[in-house]
Amino acid sequence: MQYLLTYFKGLAMGAADVVPGVSGGTIAFITGILDTLLDSIRRINPALWGIVRQRGLKAAFMHINGPFLLCLFGGILTSIASLAKLITYLLAHHPIPVWSFFFGLILISVVHMLRQVQGFTVARLLLFVAGVAVAYIITVLNPVAVEPSLINILFGGAIAICAMILPGISGSFILLLLGLYTPVIGAVKAFDLTIIATFAVGAVLGLLTFSHVLSALLRHFHSATLVFLTGLMLGTLGKIWPWKEVLSWRVNSKGEQVPLAEHNLLPWHYEHVVGQPSQLSLAIVCLLAGIAIVVALEYFGNRLKSQK
Repeated sequence: MQYLLTYFKGLAMGAADVVPGVSGGTIAFITGILDTLLDSIRRINPALWGIVRQRGLKAAFMHINGPFLLCLFGGILTSIASLAKLITYLLAHHPIPVWSFFFGLILISVVHMLRQVQGFTVARLLLFVAGVAVAYIITVLNPVAVEPSLINILFGGAIAICAMILPGISGSFILLLLGLYTPVIGAVKAFDLTIIATFAVGAVLGLLTFSHVLSALLRHFHSATLVFLTGLMLGTLGKIWPWKEVLSWRVNSKGEQVPLAEHNLLPWHYEHVVGQPSQLSLAIVCLLAGIAIVVALEYFGNRLKSQK
């Protein structure tokens, strides 16, 4: 049952990672597995070879919490492979309900994370503001046109995976800024093994490197790190605001026009400016659904802890 739950959490992380502006790391945190994930990945280091030689592959597999990693990444890969087309379709044809759902999810996640912080100081407040500022600056940057060569896909995977395990920073959005989101998602949908494998190698290299840094920060400066990460999450809310006016467009690698610069609008101004329904009632329902999921996860997580 525990492995099945981990698999479902992986599914949720994968679904979040597909959406530009939403972080799988956020899902990992609110489902209570971020520390376990980082600690498991941190154990994959040169010392692991010594365990293999002395005690065998099975002992090494258990040393890195292999069953947990296998279930989690199995869920992530399953979700990305199966939901890439669905998420792309929903973002193109029903953006307001989708963004509203994730807006509610991240908003309540900010509250959830702040409750984990033990005492606020001036230094922590400054870290919180710094996190908001960093995330905001990243979200207002314009995408660049990076050539989708294999070497760029490799480095893009390494950079994006670092963002994917950070609550608040979206790996998909980093790919979008680099101009690599469309080629990578297109490769997943077309099952292009060359691009997928190159991206995966970069992701593994980035994950093994960055997980040590983040894990050390959470172990030694837990509350300060949480405050900064919460600021990152709050700073991305502007990016996923459901009602937007497109100010300029760009042509992607398929020759399609996609938004470049956007301006946030209030729901009651959206209909007048854009000329489309604001879907406010549906947006509120989806926002509340996002909030309800986090509250339910927190409730069941606390029940599981109390039963141990």
